[in-house]
Amino acid sequence: MKQVVSGAAMASFLIAMLPGAPALAATPGDVRDLVGARASAGESALESRGYTFQHGSTGDDRKWTYWWNRDKKQCLSVSTVDGRYDAITSTPAADCGQKGGGGDTAAAVAVGAAALIGVIALAHKSHNHDDGQHYSDSQSEADYERGYRDGLYNQSYHNYSRSDAYASGYSAGVEQRNQETAYRPNHPRGGYGDYVNLSDISYQDWERAQSELSRRGFRQVDRDSNSDGGHTAYYWNGGTSQCVAIATRSGRVTDVTTVRKRVCS
Repeated sequence: MKQVVSGAAMASFLIAMLPGAPALAATPGDVRDLVGARASAGESALESRGYTFQHGSTGDDRKWTYWWNRDKKQCLSVSTVDGRYDAITSTPAADCGQKGGGGDTAAAVAVGAAALIGVIALAHKSHNHDDGQHYSDSQSEADYERGYRDGLYNQSYHNYSRSDAYASGYSAGVEQRNQETAYRPNHPRGGYGDYVNLSDISYQDWERAQSELSRRGFRQVDRDSNSDGGHTAYYWNGGTSQCVAIATRSGRVTDVTTVRKRVCS
């Protein structure tokens, strides 16, 4: 008779087999020189070194992008602040939607956590954690993931296990939900405060984008040249107190990032 092994049992097995290794957080040597670089120049450098863009996410004051190197089986988490690479860290392959090698402890933790709550893959990434690192045990990761999904999808707070990981995950999920509804006119100030959405500016022709920026109340206050031949222009909207960095390359907008107000002062 064939024995059926439940997801929870499989997760327990994985947990038992895993050492309590810390999550990956180091900056790999092949990209250490890119910390502090302009985002547009950093993208070109990463591509030239064998990395391909996987996905991105935006927070209150920074943007995260994930890059995968197929030859090295390496996933990078890149944090961009004020248009520059603020941090580059090695992160589990699962954050790039990839499978890790046989010795990838972090990947096994993710598999175990997903099995515990019955999902195919984790919805949250390393940057969603306060310390930028996944938990080193599957149970905590599972609690965090359950909280994250409840917060992200606007479900009731249901911390039946009284887990700190669930509470942290729920807060992170709510924060991510707020970011994903940033198109709403009242975001992020609440109430009915003014806000100009610029998401449609990305990948536009630069001349057309300049006209749109002016039409929407923005004026250019600064501009820097990038090593790839493009540039980063900084625009300020006094009516909404928005400061944005617009990166271009080959005559097209490649990135639109909200930066701190002091950058435009």
